[in-house]
Amino acid sequence: MRPRPPIKGRGIFSGTGLVIAALGATAAALLYPVWSYADRQDAASASVLSAQTVTTPYGPLSAQDKDFITKVRLAGLWELPAGQLAEQKGTTAAVRAAGQHLVDGHTSLDAHVRTVATQLGVPLPNEPNAQQNQWLATLNGAQGEDFDRQFASILRLAHGRVFTLVAQVRADTQNSLVRDLADDANATVLDHIKILEATGYVDFAALAKELAASPTPVPTPPAVAPSAAVPVAPSPAESYSLPPAATSPEPKSS
Repeated sequence: MRPRPPIKGRGIFSGTGLVIAALGATAAALLYPVWSYADRQDAASASVLSAQTVTTPYGPLSAQDKDFITKVRLAGLWELPAGQLAEQKGTTAAVRAAGQHLVDGHTSLDAHVRTVATQLGVPLPNEPNAQQNQWLATLNGAQGEDFDRQFASILRLAHGRVFTLVAQVRADTQNSLVRDLADDANATVLDHIKILEATGYVDFAALAKELAASPTPVPTPPAVAPSAAVPVAPSPAESYSLPPAATSPEPKSS
C-alpha cells in the first residue's frame, strides 16, 4: 500500500498558526503590566483622594472643596480693594460702577466664605498672594484712562479664570455648604464679568489669548496655619444678598 502524499499547505498553515499564537502571547505579556500598572495607579489616586476628604455634618469635604474656599477668600482680599480704587480713580461712570459692584459683591461673598470656613474648620489667609499683590501694585501706579484699561483688563482676566473653577466645584462637590458657596460665587463672578465688559475697555482678542495660555484658573494658594483662620460665628438666620444685577452704565467718554 502506497503512503498517502502530504496535503499541500498544511505545514504552512500550521506554522502560521504557531506564529500568530506566539505573537498573541507576547502581546498579552507586554500589555498585562501596563493594565496592571494602570489599575494600581487608579487605586493609588483613589486612595489619596479618599485620604484628603474629611467627613462633616454637611457632607464630605474634599481637597478641591477646601482649595475653593481658600481661593474665594483670596479673591475678596484683592478684588475688594481693586474695586475701591476704581471708585476713586475711574475716569468714567462705567468704571466707577464696576468698582462699586466689586466692592458690594466681595463684601457679601467674603462674609459668606468666612462663615463657611468657620463651620467646616478650614483656615483662611489674611493677605493676597504674590500675583494678586502684583495686580494691585499695577492698579495703584496707573492713572487716568490707563487705569481704566488696566482695571478692566486685569479684573476681567481674573474673573474669567475663576469662572471655570466655580463651575467645576459646583458640579463635583458633595458638601452642601460648599455647594451654596459655589452658587453665590457663580452669581457674583458672572455679575462682575458683565459689569467689567460694560466699561468698554475689555480687549476680547487679548483676553482669549491670555486665557488660552493660562489653563489653570487661579494660582494655588499656599498652606495656611489653623491659627491664621478668621473666626466668624455662624448664624443660622444669616442670609447673603447678591450685588445688584449688571446694568448698562454710562459709556466711557471719547
